[in-house]
Amino acid sequence: MKGPEEVCLIEAINQQHLFKRTMIVVLLSQLFGGAGLAAGVTVGALLAEEMLGTASYAGLPTALLTLGSALTAFLIGRFTQRLGRRPGLVIGFGAGGLGAIGVIIAAVYGNIVLLFVSLFVYGAGTATNLLARYAGTDLAKPNQRATAVSMALVSTTFGAVAGPNLIEVMGNVARSWGIPPLAGPFILGAAAFLLAGLIVFILLRPDPFFAARTLAEQEQLKSGGKGPELLNVINKRGLAAGATVMLLTQMVMVAIMTMTPVHMKHHGHGLSQVGIVIGIHVGAMFLPSLFTGLLIDKIGRMRMASAAGIVLLAAGLLSAYGSGDSMPILITALALLGLGWNLGLISGTTLIVDATPLSVRAKTQGNIDVLVALAGASGGALSGVIVDYSSYATLSLAGGLLSLLLIPVLLWSNAKRREQAT
Repeated sequence: MKGPEEVCLIEAINQQHLFKRTMIVVLLSQLFGGAGLAAGVTVGALLAEEMLGTASYAGLPTALLTLGSALTAFLIGRFTQRLGRRPGLVIGFGAGGLGAIGVIIAAVYGNIVLLFVSLFVYGAGTATNLLARYAGTDLAKPNQRATAVSMALVSTTFGAVAGPNLIEVMGNVARSWGIPPLAGPFILGAAAFLLAGLIVFILLRPDPFFAARTLAEQEQLKSGGKGPELLNVINKRGLAAGATVMLLTQMVMVAIMTMTPVHMKHHGHGLSQVGIVIGIHVGAMFLPSLFTGLLIDKIGRMRMASAAGIVLLAAGLLSAYGSGDSMPILITALALLGLGWNLGLISGTTLIVDATPLSVRAKTQGNIDVLVALAGASGGALSGVIVDYSSYATLSLAGGLLSLLLIPVLLWSNAKRREQAT
């Protein structure tokens, strides 16, 4: 519940000033959260392959990580609805840091069970890093929502790009400490997630979710109880469209990205080259947010979501038919994969915020991110099996074609909206 001091602060500071203050804290936390996010996805599959001695289950770490993300998203959504953004984000980042420490211990002692359990817990940090984007939308006006999401993702870029490119550095640090080199990036991940949680704990005051509710309540009183923000009305078609965009883009991106390091290793590429490709991919996931948020707010959610499907198709085709020996082809394909995910995540997130009132918004956001995490888990789990029994080209082609399902869903949603308008 809100204390008197917090209510006074909310009343004393206008919405835009509080929005900017919240965004600064979100951006700071995302700087570190991005580094933690990138560490696991870069070497998780390689660490599992090394410890298991086979590539058949190389997609399992990503699956476990995303399953952990699913549970975290579910819990944080409910914590936020009742307790606000701050407690959920602090707990999630803290759990992610502890999971990274567990991965390091598992690698040292060669304990596969501990590795898998720790990767599951590590997923909490990954989910929290993505859920933090919603904190920026709490106090944003409708025409600022996509921009607010994109600002958070831009901040994530710096840590997310630096993380993969520090693989060899952190590997050397790990080796000097008697830790297997592939566990090195998780040292960075542990520190990054714990620092992100500390920033949120200290600086995210007043809580943006409670602030938004208080401001909406005041607006309702001024309008005679007719304000729309607290009405328990969900735009189900908009919610379905946003969820579908996020689910499909996550599944396609995770599946192809997970097996790319293994695919590159089989073509003779070293860890430094893997770091370059994944670093550019992660940069393409976040850096275009400098422009995509503004474009989504100005051009429209549906059009940019359709563009996500087309870009992902191009990424899948290039990955499928391009040479695995060619660094330029690998870089281009993974950059397109990241860009398609970026377009899908921001447009889908904005559609979900638009479709939900504050009375159920945080819980709904958590539920949707559970499904997104499960979609990523499915993509990660199936990716290794598909590559093992068929090929990386088959996986990439299937992912590209799957992304095209976005377009008929968006056309259906848009047609229903026009019918209601007429």
